[in-house]
Amino acid sequence: MPMSNLPNRMPYVLITPARNEERFIEKLIRSVISQTVPPSRWVIVNDGSTDATPSIVSGYVAKYDWIELLNLSPHRDRSFAAKVYAFNAGFERVKNLEYEVIGNLDSDISFEPDYLEFLMNKFQEDPNLGVAGTIFHQEGYSSATDSFEGQNHVAGGCQLFRRHCFQDIGGYIPNNAGGIDWIAVTTARMKGWKTRSFREKFFFHYRSLGTAERSLLASTFSYGEKDYYLGGHPLWEVFRVAYRATKKPYLLGGLALFSGYVSAFLRRMDRPVSDELMRFHRREQMKKLKTIFKSLLSFKKIDSFEVKPT
Repeated sequence: MPMSNLPNRMPYVLITPARNEERFIEKLIRSVISQTVPPSRWVIVNDGSTDATPSIVSGYVAKYDWIELLNLSPHRDRSFAAKVYAFNAGFERVKNLEYEVIGNLDSDISFEPDYLEFLMNKFQEDPNLGVAGTIFHQEGYSSATDSFEGQNHVAGGCQLFRRHCFQDIGGYIPNNAGGIDWIAVTTARMKGWKTRSFREKFFFHYRSLGTAERSLLASTFSYGEKDYYLGGHPLWEVFRVAYRATKKPYLLGGLALFSGYVSAFLRRMDRPVSDELMRFHRREQMKKLKTIFKSLLSFKKIDSFEVKPT
């Protein structure tokens, strides 16, 4: 059994909200207990599961004193706001402990034994790093090549926060429609913290993004809605839709994303973000587009360059 609180290491804690995750949670548990540098405490919050999730976790709690199972009352909804409430319940169990980094892990991921040590080293190397994570893979998808977000966004499946950064942003903001991870990371950058999704490591995500209780196209439609209510610039969305149309399911994915954005616009869907955060977000998007255009122009110049015979 690995020992926690190794000398000369930044102490860190983890929280995992879990609801009906019997198919995947043991993969995550095996990943965490195999870490070269395990956490000081890991609270797994059973958010009213009706399957074998709590019994699976209980078996490991009996063997590892740094793993804690917190059971919440059953409820019907599986929403992003519910995930925040579950996380906050876990946070209450660790907030008075000594730690420098707090991590939020989804219950349907896995990673290599040195994964968390790698991220902790990044925090040690850069005191301005506020949020850290890595790219991720899932069947038929890689955030390294298929995402339109860029390296400054840290995917919600594994987000590690420096303690002071997490306090600075006010933690996670509950929102039924989603975007809680994006709001946290973008707010951190707005407040001057560095955020980074490192490419040297990755975690594997077993469930397709946003498809816990809906189809892939329905999930993509909701991402379009999210792009609107998080304040995304219309011009950025045009290019995002065009990019999404080149991925499976071809064309249909782009149409679903576009339909979600337009539907949210026509309904004037409530935005859970401040005007300040929306302006910051749009400035970032326009800066990214300029960078993309410059790189494309540079590629065309190189592609059209002719070597004259000597």
